[in-house]
Amino acid sequence: MKTINTKKLVTLAMLSALAFLLALLFHYFPIPPLVPAAPFLKFEPKDVVITIAGFLYGPIAVVPMALVVGLLEMPLSATWLYGLIMNVASTCAFACTAAGIYKFRRTIGGAAIGLSVGVLATTAVMIPLNYLITPFFMGIPRHAVVAILFIGIGLFNFVKYALVAAITMQLYIPLKAALVKAKLLILPEDLDKKTIKVSITSVVVSLLVVAICILGILFLNGMVF
Repeated sequence: MKTINTKKLVTLAMLSALAFLLALLFHYFPIPPLVPAAPFLKFEPKDVVITIAGFLYGPIAVVPMALVVGLLEMPLSATWLYGLIMNVASTCAFACTAAGIYKFRRTIGGAAIGLSVGVLATTAVMIPLNYLITPFFMGIPRHAVVAILFIGIGLFNFVKYALVAAITMQLYIPLKAALVKAKLLILPEDLDKKTIKVSITSVVVSLLVVAICILGILFLNGMVF
């Protein structure tokens, strides 16, 4: 038991470091803002790693990882405490929801359902949170936030976490297999051929999600419709 707990701590620490490195990479080499009216809304994929950790160890593992990575990100952001609150809230809303559902249905289908519900949950949580907090750290009146709350902020979070969900679907099984091979992860179930074959379906679904997200990004920038 002690050996298993040690391996779990080592793996979680390693995954937390990887999540922070991704955040650091996208900080210095950022993707252009998806919503011109809200340049503080930026895409970075650290939540992919944190969600995978939640799939491996349950939703409880998500919270300390979100806090640690959020605290490490604070010096990189001009929003400081506000940014920390938003970061932790969005990560937990998505990853805890997805991991919580997957915990009770440990199949590719369960993962897909969990990730889908996580996208909707995060979008729903971040709309009122942005309404309450954004005026403080942006120094703008609340009615200005309301103007971009749904089409800007709401759609951004939906597109962002749909992309995170699609990437998570692709990386979960390979990363899980790598950790098992490295003897950092001991699971009751094996990574059998059936699981690998089912993942082909997830590839197709993920590609469709990415296509929809691209349309959403174009819409956010006024390039379609």
